[in-house]
Amino acid sequence: MTLTAPGSVQADSSAGGPVPPCPARGLVCRNCGATFGLVAEHACAECFGPLEVDYDPELMKAVTREQIESGPQNIWRYVALLPVGQDPAGRVSLDPGLTPLVRADRLAAELGLTGGLWVKDDSANPTHSFKDRVVSLAATAAKGLGYRKIAAASTGNLANSVAAHAARVGIPSFVFIPSDLEPGKVVQSAVYGQTLVAVDGSYDDVNRLTSELAETDEFEDTAFVNQNVRPYYAEGSKTMGYEIAEQLGWRIPAQVVIPMASGSLLTKVDKAFRELTAAGIVEATEWTIFGAQSAGCDPIATAFDNGWDVVKPVKPTGIAKSLNIGNPADGPYALDAIRRTGGAVGRVGDDEIVQGIRDLARTTGVFAETAGGVTVAVLRQLVEDGRLDPAKETVVLNTGEGLKTLDPLLPVVGPTHRVDPSLKSVRAAGLIG
Repeated sequence: MTLTAPGSVQADSSAGGPVPPCPARGLVCRNCGATFGLVAEHACAECFGPLEVDYDPELMKAVTREQIESGPQNIWRYVALLPVGQDPAGRVSLDPGLTPLVRADRLAAELGLTGGLWVKDDSANPTHSFKDRVVSLAATAAKGLGYRKIAAASTGNLANSVAAHAARVGIPSFVFIPSDLEPGKVVQSAVYGQTLVAVDGSYDDVNRLTSELAETDEFEDTAFVNQNVRPYYAEGSKTMGYEIAEQLGWRIPAQVVIPMASGSLLTKVDKAFRELTAAGIVEATEWTIFGAQSAGCDPIATAFDNGWDVVKPVKPTGIAKSLNIGNPADGPYALDAIRRTGGAVGRVGDDEIVQGIRDLARTTGVFAETAGGVTVAVLRQLVEDGRLDPAKETVVLNTGEGLKTLDPLLPVVGPTHRVDPSLKSVRAAGLIG
């Protein structure tokens, strides 16, 4: 199975407009550089390294700001920079994207940041996480490659998005999750009426299981979005980087703080900035990438601190379950991006994560899940230890909705007063004179 030939221009779509050329010319190994067609593979046949999409630089340079700005109000406005979805009729999508970039002046003042602070709030996506971006691309690639079902191993948000995409277009999906996942994420996956399998093990155990299932006859017609179509899936994260630049008036922020699970989101935001620069869509400038991890699952942070190029697996613990990938596939590439841009990695414990959630909500009105609490708490840490420049413009990423991870907050937030339904009781509580 192969996608449309790179660079080809198809007939007009059912939407009535010309279909732009696909800029993807194939897949390339990140390790040895071997090249392949636009096929359903995620590992190099030569060295077993990971594959990613390779683009025609001339087609990328042909894209203009005006072309992007005239596109739809979702990720598909960047379709001329993506490997799939050029024909709207072929998309399998919830049409995520163009989520708010929230100016966080009050939080900046508390932290002593003077260069400007923004929160990219991806909780506004259809299933309330950034995973809608990657699944829209993966599901579209799966359709183009001839798959009839989709599946995933997930720590929660991906499960929600895969099930929702399948429900939207009426195809079967199979989602595998750790059995100790947060109840909110379990319910949001189950409500779509798709197959949801709870596995007694960690995410890494679940991922191994789905890798084995993908090789069985029963699943030969199934696209595992973060496995056999992973190169296309991962490119969806680039759209967050594109949006940040566009929403800032077509400029790249000086500093970005990004939560890390597999490390893929961080590498793709960095890739988006590099692509925009190479294509001449934004002015060439320097940026610094910072990574954020939970102390309960910090293999990339540990590798960074020790100067390792290899990320050693850990057994995840802690409340930030969406970041609990103990053996992160993109860890070494995240390290490369962080080191190349002069960044750093921070790690924070559960109490700091909860405080990060509360700080963000109290100062910006954005209610983040635990991964967002990690990012805000690491931001504070980076400022306090002098690794992040407070005078430079900074963007932090909130990747999911706080209503999905209520449990850590239940012991520490609630009603500030309790009264009887009378003025006397309200007065006694000190709420009126």
